[in-house]
Amino acid sequence: MLLSFLLILCGLPMMAVHSAEKLDDIQIEFRDHTPIELSAGTFIPVINAQEISTQYCTEGYRVRFIGITDLFMYNTKILPENTLFEGYIEKMHEPVEGTNASMVIRIAKAILPDGYEFPMKAYIYTSNNNIIGGGISAPQKWEKMPHYQGRLKGIGTIQLRPSLNRKMGEHTTLQSGLDLIIVLTEPMEITHILTD
Repeated sequence: MLLSFLLILCGLPMMAVHSAEKLDDIQIEFRDHTPIELSAGTFIPVINAQEISTQYCTEGYRVRFIGITDLFMYNTKILPENTLFEGYIEKMHEPVEGTNASMVIRIAKAILPDGYEFPMKAYIYTSNNNIIGGGISAPQKWEKMPHYQGRLKGIGTIQLRPSLNRKMGEHTTLQSGLDLIIVLTEPMEITHILTD
């Protein structure tokens, strides 16, 4: 019995060396890829996942948007449909007399359908420097103003023009399901790509 125990003890180091040699021969195949960089100014079409209003939201309020199409670059799908984009209200102005409420929404990260997330710096795009709302409110009244034709003497028309005073501004609301566009303000490097 002692002899068989000694034989087992002597054989274990040989088995471990033999197993280690087999492990050294194993090669893991890694996918060779280079990170893809989306440049600043890239547009990403999304829909609003919830209603956002200056009436009941505050600065810092968290918001979500959902990608509605696959985004391709160099024949590679880099942002698949249903990618979730999370952000917050960065700035907000209440309505005042003469001006409607406004807000600026910053997008801070993207979450792929497999749960992988990465940071980004982007905003909900508008042609007014990414400010949503903030237009001039309606006039308090319309004033009648005569307008005479130059060639036809004695013939004139009455035109309505807005008064100088404006009504109290209204709140700005983005309805749920609204089509919007995210614009990148800094380049974004994508290193994780979903494959079909």
